[in-house]
Amino acid sequence: MRKFALLLVAAVFSISLQAGMLYVPAHMAASKHVAVKGLEQMDVQNVLSLTPSKVQEMTGKKMTLKEKIALKFTQAKLKKEFKKGGKGSIPKGLYIVLAIFGWAWLAMGIMDDFSGQNWWLNLILTFLFWLPGLIHALIVMKQYY
Repeated sequence: MRKFALLLVAAVFSISLQAGMLYVPAHMAASKHVAVKGLEQMDVQNVLSLTPSKVQEMTGKKMTLKEKIALKFTQAKLKKEFKKGGKGSIPKGLYIVLAIFGWAWLAMGIMDDFSGQNWWLNLILTFLFWLPGLIHALIVMKQYY
């Protein structure tokens, strides 16, 4: 019973921790403590290029340590989302496993929404012989990750 209770507490803590991480960017943009007003209306590139000195120039106020940490956390979350680019998301490890087994063309198609030429080129190379398809998949992998 004690193990079950510890497992339950750990699960609740994990869920609340994840919920808190997802809530921070929205909270940061709407917070009265953040010196950057209109952060939610800025495009991603502008938010990623913000530094505390730029914020000070924009607002005339110096950021506190808490605000600097919140800004960096928000930039990290946005960078992670921006890196996906709205494309399908396949973990890098799964991509490599699919490439080894000759299914990299499927992973490329999902990542590109089956538009472009990478996935069908890899399909042809995989059908000709497995090794060229694997090499192509590993070379093209840097476009996705």
